Amino acid sequence: MKKIIVIFVIILSVFGLGCTSQNDSVSDQDDGSTVPADQQEIQGIWQGILEVSGAKLRIVFNISAGQNSTLTATMDSPDQGVIGIPVDKVTFQNDNLDLEVLSIPGVYNGRFSEDNQTINGHWEQSGQSFPLILQRIDKAPVLNRPQEPKRPYPYKDEEVIYKNETTGIELAGTLTLPTSEGPFPAVLLITGSGAQDRNETIVGHRPFLVLSDYLTRRGIAVLRVDDRGIGGSSGNVSQATSEDFAGDVLTGVEYLKGREEIDPEKIGLIGHSEGGIIAPMVAVRSEDVAFIVMMAGSGLTGEEILYLQAELISRSEGVSDDEIAKEREIQSRIFDVVKNETDNAAAEKKLNEILDEIEMPKENRQAEIEKILSPWFRYFLTYDPKSTLINVQCPVLAIIGEKDLQVPSEQNLPAIEEALRTGGNKNYTVMELPDLNHLFQTAITGSPSEYEQIEETISPSALEVIGDWILQHIEDI
Repeated sequence: MKKIIVIFVIILSVFGLGCTSQNDSVSDQDDGSTVPADQQEIQGIWQGILEVSGAKLRIVFNISAGQNSTLTATMDSPDQGVIGIPVDKVTFQNDNLDLEVLSIPGVYNGRFSEDNQTINGHWEQSGQSFPLILQRIDKAPVLNRPQEPKRPYPYKDEEVIYKNETTGIELAGTLTLPTSEGPFPAVLLITGSGAQDRNETIVGHRPFLVLSDYLTRRGIAVLRVDDRGIGGSSGNVSQATSEDFAGDVLTGVEYLKGREEIDPEKIGLIGHSEGGIIAPMVAVRSEDVAFIVMMAGSGLTGEEILYLQAELISRSEGVSDDEIAKEREIQSRIFDVVKNETDNAAAEKKLNEILDEIEMPKENRQAEIEKILSPWFRYFLTYDPKSTLINVQCPVLAIIGEKDLQVPSEQNLPAIEEALRTGGNKNYTVMELPDLNHLFQTAITGSPSEYEQIEETISPSALEVIGDWILQHIEDI
């Protein structure tokens, strides 16, 4: 039964694939010459494979001598595009290595081998313990992402900051502008759920960097923005809902309208995953939105989406029908608490009773309960996108990959189309893209465990569909 909660937690995190962006900071280091001999042995780069619910993630610890000749370390998760997470506590005594990362939070405990090449241990996080054997390596791994553009770009890119006057939050991003004569049509990119940077960095991919590069080369200006509280943006994402993020997007539209290089009649939105829910919200609230593109945006409630995710991902990993049924029953009980108990203290008590029944360890359980009872999740669980889509009158492109296991096309595309048709929208295109997953990569199974293993960031066919549709529709504006 413990597997149920592992899967449940992972599904919450991968709906919009929220992920910490790269951290370029490094610790001050010396050459380690004054570090005791036994501690010098542990210095170096150590890599292991963490397996969680079918996903395999490389974990890298960089251990070195810091100031005052004490050991310091940073942690990388290269398959998630996360570099340089500070390790807050490093202890190495009697061949036992203890590493504590408070920001995650997580702990590694391992035993240094006699050959100085292996550390046998366990990684503990969210009340769970996973085997993690570290091997000494010479160089940190580098992911191959061939679609990422390299400078110099054949267009202008500018760092920008603008303010949401309603909340006081400053939003930082990058505006890319073609070098031809303007004014240009423009799109604002909207990330999926979770705290994401302007490139929507996830599992070593930067989809919005690739998408903005492609569109700008085709003559479309692109604004991509750090979520509130991430990168250069201020604010706190933990208390925000999709409605709050819609307000941030509206601010971005106003910013683009004020740029002389931008045609104010040709400003559109592209939203991925949760961003595909937010784009229609903004289109309904602002007549300045000329068109929207929903990339894996849903037409179902969050509750329906999470049930589908759990079943499809579990099946892709070979989970039995009985286990899937048990997972569904636990999900349903947890969701009932979220929907029906508005008092957080009472809801927390009920959730703890459920988690006790399935023997989820109590360590770090509080962090998971706080996520489940967060304003974002309470809103997401019951929000029905159809109630907004029915009021969208601007042109809409809705695309979902055939192998998307997080927002499956079979259930979501018909719901989106029905809502648009019912509302009288006369200009929409709904498409299932063959062989593509939730990130619009060419995939084998569509499972999230494949994401980091695929070198392709976004399928060229998906980029072409988006670019062609936008250019066709701005001609009619």
